[in-house]
Amino acid sequence: MTQDAFSKIAATIPHQPGIYKYFDDKGAIIYVGKAKNLRKRVGSYFNKTFTNYKTHELVQRIDRIEFTIVNSEPDAFFLENSLIKQFQPRYNINLKDDKSYPYIVIKNENFPRVYLTRQPTNDGSEYLGPYTSVFRVRELLEFIRRTIPLRTCTLNLTKNNIEKKKFKVCLEYHLGNCKGPCEGLQSQEDYDESIRQVRNLLKGNLSPVIKQFKEEMKALAANLQFEKAAYIKKKIEYLEDYYQSKTVITGLKGGDKDVFSIIKNNDIAYVNYLMVRSGTIVQTQTNKLETHLDEPAEEILVYAIERLRDTFKSDAREIVVPFPIDYTAEEVEIIVPKAGDRKKLIELSEKNANYFIEELKNKERLKISRNVDQVKVLEQLQTDLQLQELPVHIECFDNSNFQGSYPVSAMVCFKNGVPSKKDYRHFNVKTVQGINDFASMKEAVYRRYKRLKEEQQDFPQLVIIDGGKGQLGAAMEAVEELELHGMITLVGLAKNEEEIFFPGDQESLKLPYNGSSLKFIRFIRDQVHRFGVTFHRQKRSKGTFKNELEDIKGIGKSTADTLLKEFRSVKNIREKNPEEIAAVVGHAKAKIVWEYFHDAGKLKNE
Repeated sequence: MTQDAFSKIAATIPHQPGIYKYFDDKGAIIYVGKAKNLRKRVGSYFNKTFTNYKTHELVQRIDRIEFTIVNSEPDAFFLENSLIKQFQPRYNINLKDDKSYPYIVIKNENFPRVYLTRQPTNDGSEYLGPYTSVFRVRELLEFIRRTIPLRTCTLNLTKNNIEKKKFKVCLEYHLGNCKGPCEGLQSQEDYDESIRQVRNLLKGNLSPVIKQFKEEMKALAANLQFEKAAYIKKKIEYLEDYYQSKTVITGLKGGDKDVFSIIKNNDIAYVNYLMVRSGTIVQTQTNKLETHLDEPAEEILVYAIERLRDTFKSDAREIVVPFPIDYTAEEVEIIVPKAGDRKKLIELSEKNANYFIEELKNKERLKISRNVDQVKVLEQLQTDLQLQELPVHIECFDNSNFQGSYPVSAMVCFKNGVPSKKDYRHFNVKTVQGINDFASMKEAVYRRYKRLKEEQQDFPQLVIIDGGKGQLGAAMEAVEELELHGMITLVGLAKNEEEIFFPGDQESLKLPYNGSSLKFIRFIRDQVHRFGVTFHRQKRSKGTFKNELEDIKGIGKSTADTLLKEFRSVKNIREKNPEEIAAVVGHAKAKIVWEYFHDAGKLKNE
């Protein structure tokens, strides 16, 4: 939008607080902003010379402007934040944070369980968090387990079920980790008191918990139950030691605080957040933000504060920041410390932000280093196998079966020396009757490269067949039938000796045992084996496979299961003589089974 075009609509924009939306010529929202005075703020985009190219680019793309009047600046702030979350406009600040944060849930049920979850749902349960660290959540849950007895079972502990004595206490009761509500050994009221203690502990409010434990300890001692009193005393000491070790700032007064710092570097900003509760830093998080319009640090920090406080459900009334900001939330005090404990908190926050930046740099350097190392491995593999091209795309096939039954095939894909898991494939063998590794391999290879050929996708420079000459020959038949001979290099990897076979060669290629090429090939082989076995297990657990014996006319499921239980696999049954089979299922059925496997037509591929 030009300045002339804007001047025609400028008079329609009010001098009131609100939010404005910029649309491009396709009707997409490209920027959302807030303003104390909408006309002045929007007009500033068209009445100045921009030093930032991206801001100039934004103005050039504006096709239409919409605005919404609100009653106050805080209302404008919250509406702006809501629209940015909803539409994620291209030119707004982008908070680079796609984590799924963990929560601690107190389940909405009788005798509530307390456990970790990443998926809070609207089920009436209480979700505490989110937390920035799974390790921290697990640590808290372990701490709770060692101090407050709670049930971990999933039993339906209704009053009716408990009164009917449907359940028995488990090992957790005998270990002292649960008070046995399933047998009515703990009342709902007593359990609810334990849940209140959990809430206090998770909020860092230690005093009421310790006070109750001390009262319980005194009562036990008065009743001469000194051993149990000593056990409660150990819990109190554990509580005090745990929270003392977690207290980062001591002697800090003034209630709960949120501490923020920012480090800006060109179009990237890093904002650190310290959540301080009762003198303890209970959460810390550093986020990376991408800016697009050369926004000042103050504006970026305000945006980050609102998003982070919303994400972590903070209701702290004190926000500590390194410089003055225009933050308009009600009942919140903004403090810019010059000295003292709050200043130390700002310095600690900045230290965490700098550490985060350095860690990102280290990861990038490590990534570059790994890429260099992978290229060296691929170059060595190209030399060792005398390949015409650098094998930046490698695929590996393997067959999998269970005790000689239920065959499947698997393929893994490596690109630039690392697994490309989105390209991994499973194959349910469709055209092969019984167990035939060669035919199964041919089918998998044929289906894979027929698909790539039809979709005109790139073929791998190297294909590894996990097997000897037989499997390699079967794979080559598939390649030749697809008229891809010369376009793909296939090699076979012998399972026992780890020798490399090329199609048609009598002698194998033995690579240095500890050389980078063979180590890399082993890694690929292990990946395809693991991938195939996992797939096979999943199918067996789902009951997808049908016992081959059940296909024999006159043999039912019971007889088939009896045979498999005795002989362990279809392959073993096939190798038994009629007398051995008859000893298990009788002569009549033994004759049917033996003739099925030893019919001339059945022996072609066996």
